[in-house]
This record gives sequence, C-alpha cells and structure tokens, in this order.
Amino acid sequence: MSDLVAGEDFQQLFREFTFTAFRLENQGIYREPHEAEPLRQFLAGEQPDDRWLQPWVDNVRKATSEGRQFQRVRVLTEPLTDYLRFEMDLALRQNIPAGEDIRAVSQPEAVGLGLPENTDFWMFDDERVALMHFGDHGMLGAEMLTDPDTVAQYREWCDRAWDVAVPHEQWAKLLP
Repeated sequence: MSDLVAGEDFQQLFREFTFTAFRLENQGIYREPHEAEPLRQFLAGEQPDDRWLQPWVDNVRKATSEGRQFQRVRVLTEPLTDYLRFEMDLALRQNIPAGEDIRAVSQPEAVGLGLPENTDFWMFDDERVALMHFGDHGMLGAEMLTDPDTVAQYREWCDRAWDVAVPHEQWAKLLP
C-alpha cells in the first residue's frame, strides 16, 4: 500500500475534479468520530445536529452549480444497520438537496454483480481512484490509484453499480 492521502489533501480532491466524483460505499457501519453525536441523536429520535456536514454540503452545491457531478451508490445491508438508516436520512435532508445523486443497491445484488466487497472508493473524472482505508476510528486515508488498467476495472464496477442502483425516490421508501 502506498502512502495514504488524508485530511486537507483528501478534501482537495473534491474541489479540483473536473467532471464527476463517484463513490461506491460498501460498509454497513462507519466509525467517524464527528458522526458519533449526530448518530446518537438520530437513534434517540432527536433532530441530529448536521453542522459538521456543512463544509461538504457547501462544496457539493458549489461544484454542482458549476456543472460538476457527485454520484454515489450505497450498498445496503439486509436488514439495514442503524448507521445506514442514519446515513440515508442524512442524505435526504442534506446531501441530495445540495446536489448529490445518491442511489442504492442491496448487498445480494452487489455480490451478484461482482462488485468488490468491503471496498469503498471515490473515482474522479474516470482517471484516478481514491481507495479508502478504514480503522476502528474512521477513515485512515485513501490510496491513490492511477494505473490505467486498474482504473478501468474500477470504472467497470462504477458502471455496473450505477446501472442497477435505484434512485433516492425509491430507496427512501425503505426508511421507517
């Protein structure tokens, strides 16, 4: 594994892409420290404090107003984990109104499509992949992949996932 891109260097990737940023999310639970309190609030039936997400939402709005796209496919566990219910609720309140196109596919469908399991990545402009690495306390960083053959394999996974994933209007019906 090469050096990991993290922190401000990782955030810069979302400000500098030209056309499309695509994410495949495969984890049923993420352990990001800044999400712990909003997740607790959500599970307690309280209105979560979303202020931690504001820089992301602002960047998505700016990028989409410039014609750039944020696309995301979430692989959903069956049954949904509490964390995925939280994430999906947050997407409906924040990410989608900001301009992200978030779709979902079930774990069995993802396996049937040959998508990589337990692998999260961002693909930028079909040219480079940020393969995300996680630890017990959230994301450690992303390994940048630029080899054309490797990127082509990730592009194929993106296409497979996107072609069958359902838009938020459909997956939102799964929420209680």
